[in-house]
Amino acid sequence: MCGIFGVFNHSQAADITYFGLHSLQHRGQESAGICVSDGKKFHTHRGTGLVTEAFGQDQQTQLPGHIGIGHVRYTTAGDSGLQNAQPLVFRYTGGRVAVAHNGNLVNAKRLRNQLERQGSIFQTNSDTEVVPHLIARSGPPIEQAIQDALRMIEGAYALLFMTETQLLAAQDPRAFHPLALGKLDQGWVVASETCALDVCGAEFVREIEPGEMLLIDTEGLHSQTFMEPSPRSICSFEYIYFARPDSEINDISVHNVRKEMGRQICLEVPTEADVVIGVPDSGLAAAIGFAEESGLPYEMGMMKNRYVGRTFIQPNQELRRKGVRMKLSVVRKAVEGKRVILVDDSIVRGTTSGRIVEILKAAGATEVHMRVTSPPIMHPCLYGIDTARRMELISATQTPEEICQKIGADSLHFISVEGMIVATGRKDVSANRGHCLACFDGNYPTPTC
Repeated sequence: MCGIFGVFNHSQAADITYFGLHSLQHRGQESAGICVSDGKKFHTHRGTGLVTEAFGQDQQTQLPGHIGIGHVRYTTAGDSGLQNAQPLVFRYTGGRVAVAHNGNLVNAKRLRNQLERQGSIFQTNSDTEVVPHLIARSGPPIEQAIQDALRMIEGAYALLFMTETQLLAAQDPRAFHPLALGKLDQGWVVASETCALDVCGAEFVREIEPGEMLLIDTEGLHSQTFMEPSPRSICSFEYIYFARPDSEINDISVHNVRKEMGRQICLEVPTEADVVIGVPDSGLAAAIGFAEESGLPYEMGMMKNRYVGRTFIQPNQELRRKGVRMKLSVVRKAVEGKRVILVDDSIVRGTTSGRIVEILKAAGATEVHMRVTSPPIMHPCLYGIDTARRMELISATQTPEEICQKIGADSLHFISVEGMIVATGRKDVSANRGHCLACFDGNYPTPTC
């Protein structure tokens, strides 16, 4: 999962992109980059770490131009080093192009092998790089070359492209991850989430549709369908965990969905307790919903160190373990001597959950009943979320009862798939209501290689 942001026709494109990336920081913390065009030349800066670390002392102000794209990275394919930081910039027969990608291409390895046999030389080990190589083999015009490339890739992709004079955005035919269009003064903004539009003062216009490519230039906005839409498969974890609560996906408030998930899990398993608390941040809204439905008091029972990143998206287990110890602390008086309902968004490997239960009981909680607003994660995600190999997923190898014992909770309940779907309130007529459920049931909506 990554965050992408683009702006067209703004005199301070780099600054606007910088602010947009700040609002998308939750989607990637390993690297950040911005590329802008002044109409004739590209100006690019990329760095490792958070946006503030990558850009230091106002480095974005040294990037002149009125068109820009930016990227924050969370590694799911390739290494996490600077060589894989985006936007990627390349030259082909039609000129220079920059590209930023959110998602994961399931056929990238096969395409890369094919391209290398044909003479392509890759500079990174990111799946994204196959896209510019495919574009280069098509040749100009750029919009046709991009469409030719997109018809060859498979998987999840929200993509931004920039030439010296154009901004282009493309959404995969299943729209796994959101991509929103906004109006900013006389220009345009495209972002992974609507919260980035709000931060920049842009007015939300609409979402990029499945299989749609937008081309923005001095003549305006042009929409093209490069591939017929498939049944929509929005990543369920956008609602459960990844998206910011102040974002909307398909006109549905992420915050409201999380509250409804809390209500739903309370209806599925009523529990006697004294207090409800949520794991910051993505568990808080669900805890409020659970408390409202149950009539139990809601407390801010845990505090989050805001200077520690999201432990789930750390690149290895040891960093995740250390991050949990640094990130969360308990408000002792809120839980001491009480039976606690603990609401969290998911259990992937069990590292975080076990540590949280441990510190709650050390603070005096007499019982900890864990309620999870994601169904059990049984299969790895292939579309941009690093849920690891199947054998590393605790729910793939252990029953809820065994997980409960392992993490030290007094009880454990996962929301049902049906309950999660109901909570989103999506109006899709398909059986999955437009969700990708592959990590829960193993039914992947695309070929897997």
